[in-house]
Amino acid sequence: MTSALPSPIALRAFEAAARQLSFTRAAAELSVTQAAISHQVKALETDLGVRLFNRLTRRLTLTEDGAALFAVVGDAFERIAATVARLRTPDSGGTLTVALGPYIAAGWLAPRIGRFWRRYPEIQLRLHHTSEPVDFARSNVDLAVDWGGDGDWPGLHADLLLRVRVTPVCSPALLDGVHPLRRPGDLKHHTLLHDAGYQGWPLWLAAAGADDVDPLAGPVIARPFELAIEIDAAYYIVCPPGALDRPKVRAFRDWLLEEARAGEETQAA
Repeated sequence: MTSALPSPIALRAFEAAARQLSFTRAAAELSVTQAAISHQVKALETDLGVRLFNRLTRRLTLTEDGAALFAVVGDAFERIAATVARLRTPDSGGTLTVALGPYIAAGWLAPRIGRFWRRYPEIQLRLHHTSEPVDFARSNVDLAVDWGGDGDWPGLHADLLLRVRVTPVCSPALLDGVHPLRRPGDLKHHTLLHDAGYQGWPLWLAAAGADDVDPLAGPVIARPFELAIEIDAAYYIVCPPGALDRPKVRAFRDWLLEEARAGEETQAA
C-alpha cells in the first residue's frame, strides 16, 4: 500500500543523513541546504511519531528506531541504484558479467567459450567465480550459472542447463586387493573419500604458478560399478525477471543452452 509510505524526498534525506551521520554532508551530497535536510528529517519524524536521531552537540547518532529504519531504507536505495546502473548498461554488446562456480567454469565452460567469443565479438564477457548465491539487486552480475534444485530460484528466471550423474571411483588396485570390489556392499571394507566436485589440483597449481608440476600425476582412480544415479540438483542459468529482454543476456543464455544440447547429443551418439 504505497499510500502509507512517507514522502520519498524525506526518506532520501533521512537515508543520506543516516549514512553520513551528518546533516551538512547529506546536504552536500544531495545538493540542497542543511536546513532542507533538517526540515525533511523533522517532517519524517513527525509523520512516524518517533525520534530518528540523537542530536548531540557536535555529532548525530541514530536512535534505535532510526537504526531500524535505516537498515531497510538503506538497503532499498542500494538495490534501486544497482538496478538503475544495470538498466543503463548498453543492451547489445558491451560487458556481460556472469557469475559461476570454479568447477563449471573450468570443467565445462572453458573448453567451449572460444565459440561464444567468435560468434559475439562485440560482447565482453566477464566471469565472476563464486560458490555463493548471487544477489542480483546488490551486484552488477547480469546472469549466473548456479547449482540447485528446481524450486530454489524464487523471484528469478531459471533455465535448466546441465544435470549431473554421480558414481563411485577408486584406485585400480582395490578391484583385486585383499577386499576386492565386486558389489556395492564391498565398500564397507574401505575408506570412502568424499569429492566436493571441484578440480582441485589443476586449479590450485595454476593459481600458485606451479607450472612445472603435472596436475594429472598420481594415483589413477577407476569406476568399480556401472550404476550411476541422477541427483535432484543440477546447474541452472539464473537471471532476474526481464533480463532476457536485453540482447546480450539472451544471446549468452541461448548459447549456453545450445552448447548443453550439443553435449547431450554427442553423449547419446
